[in-house]
Amino acid sequence: MKSNFLLSGIVVLLICSFISCSDDQNSKKHTSWKSYLGGDDRNHFTHLNQITPENVNQLEVAWSYKTIDSGQMQMSPIIANGMVYGVDSRVQPFALDAKTGSEIWRFGDPLKAWHSTSRGVSYWEKGNDKRIFCSIGPDLYALNALTGMPIETFGDKGRISLKKGLPEIAQDKFMISNTPGTIFKDLIIMPVRASEGADAAPGDVRAFNVITGELEWTFHTIPHPGEFGYDTWEIPDTYKNTENVGAVNNWAGMAVDMDREILYVPLGSAAPDFYGGERKGQNLFANSLVALDANTGERIWHFQMTHHDIWDRDLPAPPNLIWVQRNGQRIDAVAQVTKQGYVFVFDRETGEPIFEIEEVPVPSSTLAGESAWPTQPLPVKPKPFARQSEDLTETDISPYAENKAELRAKLKQHDKAKYAPPSTEPVLLFPGYDGGAEWGGAGADPEQGILYVNSNEMPWILQVSATNTKSHTSVRQALYDNHCAVCHKPDRSGAPQSNFPALTNLDDHLLRSDARDIIINGKGMMTGFPQLRDAEVEALLAYIYDDQEGDKQEVSNVEEIDYQVPFKHTGYDKFLDSNGLPAITPPWGTLSAIDLNNGEYLWQTPLGKTKIDDEYVNTGTENYGGPIITENGLLFIAATKDGYFRAFDRHDGNLLWETKLPAASFTTPATYMIDGKQYIVLACGGEKLGTPKGNVIMAFALPIK
Repeated sequence: MKSNFLLSGIVVLLICSFISCSDDQNSKKHTSWKSYLGGDDRNHFTHLNQITPENVNQLEVAWSYKTIDSGQMQMSPIIANGMVYGVDSRVQPFALDAKTGSEIWRFGDPLKAWHSTSRGVSYWEKGNDKRIFCSIGPDLYALNALTGMPIETFGDKGRISLKKGLPEIAQDKFMISNTPGTIFKDLIIMPVRASEGADAAPGDVRAFNVITGELEWTFHTIPHPGEFGYDTWEIPDTYKNTENVGAVNNWAGMAVDMDREILYVPLGSAAPDFYGGERKGQNLFANSLVALDANTGERIWHFQMTHHDIWDRDLPAPPNLIWVQRNGQRIDAVAQVTKQGYVFVFDRETGEPIFEIEEVPVPSSTLAGESAWPTQPLPVKPKPFARQSEDLTETDISPYAENKAELRAKLKQHDKAKYAPPSTEPVLLFPGYDGGAEWGGAGADPEQGILYVNSNEMPWILQVSATNTKSHTSVRQALYDNHCAVCHKPDRSGAPQSNFPALTNLDDHLLRSDARDIIINGKGMMTGFPQLRDAEVEALLAYIYDDQEGDKQEVSNVEEIDYQVPFKHTGYDKFLDSNGLPAITPPWGTLSAIDLNNGEYLWQTPLGKTKIDDEYVNTGTENYGGPIITENGLLFIAATKDGYFRAFDRHDGNLLWETKLPAASFTTPATYMIDGKQYIVLACGGEKLGTPKGNVIMAFALPIK
């Protein structure tokens, strides 16, 4: 790979000489946002106060930068050395002048589009050694923060594999990272994304040396013999990743208490997602918030928020490190939001809950071989920030729906019980697969103990069906059914409302070579299938490209396909009306302020508008990406399907300002000050939720007086 520069070498050297001094020396000139979501505490919080509730309506575009390619950017920028660092939709890291938006460096081959989605980069410095860490495909790169050149002494000429330290069986399985690593001293602890099927790699948490790339410690998320939690898996030696069980990975990012040297790791579910017959038991440490010694990776405490997860209720975002007042005491707390719409709050050191948590009985499974866990933990406070499936009645059908009678009948047929397990009959999953809370995470005023969380209110349909090999006419159809049909539908029609494109008429818009690359490496939020043999990839391509020749093997050979589990997920289907809108009453997206000192809500408001009958209605919309919070009373958030960037009064939820973006921004903004001027920067990439694509990084500031 090569770095591409817009500036001559002499100019770059002059710039690097100017900005290489420490932030302490430059504190009067600029204030940085050096870490993902604003800090190690992941609170999205700033003390900068130049932009106020009184003047926020004067914000204007200060600069903009167009990336090479367009499409979804979930990237939240960081700012250091007078530069804005980010990643574009091709997953190519870049550095911009924080005052002008001019490109300083870009890393990567401009002709190579990496098929994943990145939420940003990590920054580390010691003296004059300043490094940017970014993941590209299955690798982690270390770059010189001032020039964008690889650090040759890190790993193999500037990169290491994200599978480093995992067992041999994991080396040919899918693994990338969508979220920036957490920096602690001279370590970077990496989130990783694995497959959610039975082919998933193990999701062990690993810390690497930022200078050498060497593995420093590992925490086994599926415990090994003799480790705490080993007996919560009924099948012995599940950790070996040989019995169609894997994952339990941190993909959403982590928080770290630098003073206590404690790392807080929210973990995802075990794979496969919707059938747990091969992994009976409570399944620690899946779906747990785990507190680790940041120096060694040793467990200090944990709390599991979903036992034996069969709903894909992985923890979706980093926790928030805050302070709360309880019974006259100031407590250092950690708060974790969930897809279910709950907030769990704990003492940072001991793991003791701040509010009571009850184990509530839930329904048992009717699927052969499955054993749903008999109870699930629910916090008494705060109440959920999203409505729950069991709360919905026939009166909750959307007033905007034209097919109300049909929707009422469907709602009546669907199982709406809390934690209703997957079934061959439809279950209403609400909040849906994406939450409730999602990867944007919550913002917070850490000193006041106030949490600000945006939430989706989209119901989805959960259903499974028995695996039936006899329904296939060829091996290639069986391959498609096993690996693709759950998202793209058995008839390849896709689910555009759920961001899964149709796989019909591909010759019209997708080169076969590109399709092959996507199958192997994944694209966006789609996982890849590197474990497939060349012949299997070719058979799959033959099927989706409607080849008249190719694989014509009969049903008798279908048993060669490894189906792995007896029940398969039937697809990601939203509960929509005939116009493609959510079938339930608004709000369809909300923004809430929760006082975690007493567990009570300060306010809740719809977030986003929907165009209905040529009029924009304040319904709230699906939203992805989080807020930033200012000490002086503002909350900034984009995230919505309608493509607006908004500022709210964080004390009462009143809307103070909004502006239409060039493309929807499904990410979390960042803010910084340089030369006495405060900026707010965000990425506008669109594409998600069917929105138009974009390619702009945009910064706002007050006009110069």
